[in-house]
Amino acid sequence: MGKITTILFDCDNTLVLSEELAFEACAELANEILESKGEPDRYTGPSLLKDFVGQNFRGMMTSLCKKYNFTLTDSEFDAYVDRELGKVIETLEKKAQPCPGVVPELDALFAKKHYLLAVVSSSALSRVVASIKKTGLDKYFKDNHVYSAATSLPKPTSKPDPAIYLYACKDLGVTTAECVAVEDSRSGATAAKRAEIPLIGYVGPYEADEQQTMYDMLKNECGAIYVMRHWEEFPKALEAVEAAVAKL
Repeated sequence: MGKITTILFDCDNTLVLSEELAFEACAELANEILESKGEPDRYTGPSLLKDFVGQNFRGMMTSLCKKYNFTLTDSEFDAYVDRELGKVIETLEKKAQPCPGVVPELDALFAKKHYLLAVVSSSALSRVVASIKKTGLDKYFKDNHVYSAATSLPKPTSKPDPAIYLYACKDLGVTTAECVAVEDSRSGATAAKRAEIPLIGYVGPYEADEQQTMYDMLKNECGAIYVMRHWEEFPKALEAVEAAVAKL
């Protein structure tokens, strides 16, 4: 009989309303890249978010190269990553807010001390730390239990690659079967699925017309056991996961 001991939270638009802020900064750099390659298309923050939600900037640039069939050198990649990170962190330190309802749920989890809590993100570690510090969520994640696919791994990657989940589980000393992941995007949910980690989906930050589409995708395509529209549903979601895992 399985038992959940560990909860792994995505950060961007799962714990912190950071995606729109980050994509404002990313759009400027994406447009600079497109202009340098002679491409007429331009992105806004929302249109970039729609195309590349759940990816870190390195993954986004890789997708941009594939979409428009051009290449960037390693040094160009690194230079853009360095510039993007500074822009995004500056914005987050000024404007980041927690997702509605997340603070009471984390308070309750932290007080119970029944679960190990960790953040598992595609974003650079400094960006994740800036987000959770500005919103006061850092107090829930002790002992450096914050993991970044862009920073923590020997070779940087991005979800949907499951590598960061597997790395986090190994570092925390837990099996994937005793964890539950909380994700809002296809790429993040797919990473959890590939790591064979039970999944709770979250669609709260999406616009009303997108929520049902994302709900269906997380549930049907990515196999989420429960999909939340608001964080107040978290106790029910966790109960559903624990009931499903107990049957295994």
